[in-house]
Amino acid sequence: MLKSKTFVKKTRSGRVMKIVREHYLRDDIWCGSAVCEICKQESTVLQRDSCMESSLCSSAHYIIPDTNVVLHQIDILEDPLIRNAIILQTVLQEVRHRSPTVYKRIKDVIHNVDKHFYTFTNEHHRETYIEQEQGESANDRNDRAIRVAAKWYSEHLKNAEKAKDLQVILLTNDRANKEKAVEIGLMSFKCEEYIKSLIANPELVDHLALTSDDTNEVESSKLIFPEHLPLSKVQAGIKSGTFLQGTFRANRDNYLEATVFIHVDGEEASEVLIQGLVNLNRAVHQDVVAVELLPRDQWVAPSSVVLLDEAPKEDENEEEKENLLKNKANASNLKPTGRVVGIIKRNWRPFCGMLSKSQIKEATRHLFTPADRRIPRIRIETRQASALEGQRIIVAIDGWPKHSRYPNGHFVRSLGNAGDKETETEVLLLEHDVPHQAFSQAVLSFLPTMPWHITEEDLKKREDLRHLHVCSVDPPGCTDIDDALHCLDLENGNLEVGVHIADVSHFIRPGNAMDLESANRGTTVYLCEKRIDMVPELLSSNLCSLRSNVERFAFSCIWEINHEAEIISTRFTKSVINSKASLTYAEAQMRIDDLSMNDEITKSLRGLNALAKILKKRRIEKGALTLSSPEVRFHIDSETHDPIDLQTKELMETNSMVEEFMLLANISVAKKIYEEFPECAMLRKHPAPPPSNYDILFKAAKSKNLALRTDSAKALADSLDAAHVEGFQYFNTLLRILATRCMMQAVYFCSGMDSDFHHYGLASPIYTHFTSPIRRYADIIVHRLLAVAIGADSTYPDLMDKLKQAALSNNLNYRHKMAQYAQRASVAFHTQLFFKSRGILNEEGFILFVKKNAIVILIPKFGLEGTVFFENKDKPNPRLTFNEEEPALTVEDYTFHMFDKVKVTISLDSSNIQHQKIRMSLVEPVIPGVSVSPSSEPEAKKAKLDR
Repeated sequence: MLKSKTFVKKTRSGRVMKIVREHYLRDDIWCGSAVCEICKQESTVLQRDSCMESSLCSSAHYIIPDTNVVLHQIDILEDPLIRNAIILQTVLQEVRHRSPTVYKRIKDVIHNVDKHFYTFTNEHHRETYIEQEQGESANDRNDRAIRVAAKWYSEHLKNAEKAKDLQVILLTNDRANKEKAVEIGLMSFKCEEYIKSLIANPELVDHLALTSDDTNEVESSKLIFPEHLPLSKVQAGIKSGTFLQGTFRANRDNYLEATVFIHVDGEEASEVLIQGLVNLNRAVHQDVVAVELLPRDQWVAPSSVVLLDEAPKEDENEEEKENLLKNKANASNLKPTGRVVGIIKRNWRPFCGMLSKSQIKEATRHLFTPADRRIPRIRIETRQASALEGQRIIVAIDGWPKHSRYPNGHFVRSLGNAGDKETETEVLLLEHDVPHQAFSQAVLSFLPTMPWHITEEDLKKREDLRHLHVCSVDPPGCTDIDDALHCLDLENGNLEVGVHIADVSHFIRPGNAMDLESANRGTTVYLCEKRIDMVPELLSSNLCSLRSNVERFAFSCIWEINHEAEIISTRFTKSVINSKASLTYAEAQMRIDDLSMNDEITKSLRGLNALAKILKKRRIEKGALTLSSPEVRFHIDSETHDPIDLQTKELMETNSMVEEFMLLANISVAKKIYEEFPECAMLRKHPAPPPSNYDILFKAAKSKNLALRTDSAKALADSLDAAHVEGFQYFNTLLRILATRCMMQAVYFCSGMDSDFHHYGLASPIYTHFTSPIRRYADIIVHRLLAVAIGADSTYPDLMDKLKQAALSNNLNYRHKMAQYAQRASVAFHTQLFFKSRGILNEEGFILFVKKNAIVILIPKFGLEGTVFFENKDKPNPRLTFNEEEPALTVEDYTFHMFDKVKVTISLDSSNIQHQKIRMSLVEPVIPGVSVSPSSEPEAKKAKLDR
């Protein structure tokens, strides 16, 4: 059957067009119930024998949730107890439009055969399709369509002999929708009513999300937030310039301070500082908010106070804490300051954490403390508090009333005991949004059939380089080997150098399930004891890995280079290689240094190393930065998987050798793909830092009577090279560590969407990523572009679409950043495990930062940072004087400066099992009369310069 609608539309040019919209209806769409004898259905989903038992309904029943129940109670619908649900097409379409995240989750539930969820296409069924009536809103029409479909099911199943007592229940939290459903004879309940009626699992009530009707606002005379402006006023204010729109980013070390990064044409153009609970006005980290700037005489400087809000009391003196924030700052240090007036888009997600210890065990209302310090505590109701004590759990936020100090939320699920390696690993992966589920069968179906081998047909399409003495050089234990190298003498006296990269794009074809999954994951994530692969292990550790003595597909970049490391010519080719050796950096270095070894691989390594030294010297002369970041490597026990040793990573000449040729290959490929595809090349840039980023670096240098120039990367590089203090050997390293903290993040971008290509840290006018396609999806895209450029593969529409390339770049930047954070969190956790069994250690360190009430100390031996506070909760505080200009902190009569050498004791503080800390306390200098209350945890290291 066919419904058609005709209407007339006038175009901009004045032409009148007649438009006909056709809507096809059918009468052969089956209901999906196993007990139905009417539908001629090929398969059934809804079952009678697995229906849930409810005190509201004496017989077996199916449930039909409306749109808002699906949107807000998705945690309930995902529970294994909830089965036999009918998800209407009307509901799915609305959910897809309003929340892509929930849409994916409900689709996953529908695909779970054990749940017996059935999708009914009511919008194309002859008896359930309805037209929108005149004057009826789209929302009211959809509510009516849901009621009509529920009524049809109820009547339809009554006609089946086996389904006479089978009920259909409409779940809705909309009072008017429920009343209208009851009027037409439907059984309808609020979601909360129905869930509380289920007999099998009373704990399911804990998963209920609070609706606006359920929210009991707790009146408080102290903490009352301003009302958020309605979206219409917010949008008008942004349009007129009264308000600014930006992303809210809470301060990890100070819960009373945040920064809003203002959006201009989709880019972050400036920052607005927010201080104080009322001005923060219930915004949560990563929300998109509307901000009103305060008058200039109310602008403040960023606080130097570390304020972690450890106590979960609601009667704390917030005014006293807010007074701590206020700095006596020069006018030059003041930042544009504002207040949040409205929320444009909430970016709430399920949060990992633990219940705060409650003295009333039988209470149902509890405070949940998130693992991420930037997220406020969340008030939840649960009857399982005793069972959940000491466990990591997941909680979702439902709302934040203006009279409550904390947002309201609900319990989602438990992850396991806090402190367990498996639990903590799961937490850090969830908190950093790292996709880590097992690859689906749809993805695995695109893997090559084993045993796999190279055919004669493959060889016809590739250059045969199996005769070359190619070798790989990687860290110990590396199984996903992306790159290999060779160097040989040419008859004309020059050298041939090749960088051979795993040809992952041969195995992952555009648009299939494996490609989509790899694009979503974006990068492989390396934790201390495990790896979260971007591509299935058959590819990452086998067919794509350039292991020794096996034939592998590669994408080769080959140069003719003279002995002065000048490039004579460059070519790119798809190839077949057979690596002759898989070496570690130490093994390669030993070969180079051992003059008795003169085999082909060793001679190749020596040639590469000699050229690399020239290339590096030339890069540095052009202004490339050599910065520093304290990194550690754990030695893991093979049986217990506990860290048994910890040491800072040692870099050798071979590390630099590999790096130089990877850089050279990346630059050569960047030039080629931009030359061929100026509008859609995927490139990587590193923006120059704004001058204000260098403030702390200037102060650090000035404290030692040194001056730094930062007007260009070359000027900074030369200044750092010259910055030495007699008798203080580690000073230059400290300065470079600090310089790293001043840098911007390197990012992927589409060449057609930007004009600034420069890579500041590498001093290169153009750059991309080509050399690690096993672990970075950006490299796969670059391989595809290069393959098209040399005629080795065909293109496809998305590859040439600059808007889609730009969107892909944004996801890759996000995934790369979150992977870095996850890796640092893994290092922090394993550092805690390492010190757990070590007792108390005495170590020397250096003051990296001076705060208003604390000092941040770096322990070079372990690459570890910690904070020592000079305040005590239960004892009188010492006399503190903070000089922001130097900066310096005087405690009683002793003054601490940046880079001062100190001695500390290091131990693990497990008093707070969720936020276990590496505790540091001063041994030297000794400050008479001061009892130090130390508290610290390894801070997230800033990103190193991208290589």
